[in-house]
Amino acid sequence: MELIDTSLHVDTFLAVTVGIVVLFIGKRLNRLVPVLSEYSIPEPVSGGMTVALILFAVHSFADISVHFELGARDVLLVYFFTTIGINASFRDLAAGGKPLALLLIVTLLYMVIQNLTGVGVAHLLGLEPVVGLLGGTVSLIGGHGTAIAWAPRFVENYGVSNAMEIGIACATFGLVLASVIGGPVAKFLVQRHKLTVNSDDSLDVGISDEEPPVRLNYMELLDAVLAIHICIVIGFFMDTGLESLGIQLPLFVSCLFGGIIMTNLRPRVLPRITGTEWPSRTPAMALIADISLGTFLAMSLMSMQLWEIVDLAGALFSIMGAQLVIAVIFMVFIVFPVMGRNYDAAVIASGFGGFTMGATPTAMANMSAVTKRYGPCHQAFIIVPLVGAFFIDVSNVILIQLSLAWLG
Repeated sequence: MELIDTSLHVDTFLAVTVGIVVLFIGKRLNRLVPVLSEYSIPEPVSGGMTVALILFAVHSFADISVHFELGARDVLLVYFFTTIGINASFRDLAAGGKPLALLLIVTLLYMVIQNLTGVGVAHLLGLEPVVGLLGGTVSLIGGHGTAIAWAPRFVENYGVSNAMEIGIACATFGLVLASVIGGPVAKFLVQRHKLTVNSDDSLDVGISDEEPPVRLNYMELLDAVLAIHICIVIGFFMDTGLESLGIQLPLFVSCLFGGIIMTNLRPRVLPRITGTEWPSRTPAMALIADISLGTFLAMSLMSMQLWEIVDLAGALFSIMGAQLVIAVIFMVFIVFPVMGRNYDAAVIASGFGGFTMGATPTAMANMSAVTKRYGPCHQAFIIVPLVGAFFIDVSNVILIQLSLAWLG
């Protein structure tokens, strides 16, 4: 940790440590403030937003900014998605074929609507229409990475000098909104339609709020860690091979596929050095998934530098407010009916709000909070990340280019 002028830089180890503390703060807040757990607000969101606001206050009154080194955060994301792959079975994948196609179709439709909403609100505010794209799929579905990557083109070709700041601000607002809409929408759908869970299986992420504490032994936890590392190695080699063919995927997607391969294609008769069964859908795997996702999201939210976007808040509040209303309407009246009007559809709707307004990890956190309260939904944890972290990245590049061509 180093203080340079008025900027406090927190190194990787301390950043992870603070992330764990922030996760504990969120867990404590959700217990102390029942409305947070009642509406399935993810615990890392409660803690992360609280700390982000505290750091904003420190910057405002003491002129000290805190910057976290977040390199280790990406490792946690790889861990989490590898557990999702390990928990996936070909039976779930086969059953998810039609829902996967349906979710992809409604997502592509929503992406068009999201851009039209951004452009429309920008026009009403007297802004350049291309600014609306920065408040559309460029920053929301695309996230911070896509916003940063496309900003220079908006500056050079369309004269939006502060495109980088607008894109980052929209992505930040979107991440916050995505973190808080999934739970309330799922709660509304579950209660409105009296939905029930059709499975008594264990959760993919974490332990149910209604279940008694689960006992874990040393071998179960060590075996789960070993399985995750084996799948990450497979995912790394897959990622290297795909990159040599000119195909670029996020490493966590390759590791997710590595987990799917090991769970479903490994020889059943092959003896394991641990002497145990492959740890798919075990409490140890669910615990590691919960810790890695929770710490990742806590670090993401606590590190938001809110003071850098406050000057853009006026116009962006209007764009983000419109995007929020459209997202909720779409989740309730399009996603839920199309996906089957059942409990699985409600969980998928909560995840849909996460990745279309924020990022795939946010979608997973939303669904984790919902399933902890109401019960498991294996299908959602398979098809949502495949759509949110795989298919729409390619689609978004094409849509952004078409939108820019349309706006001239």
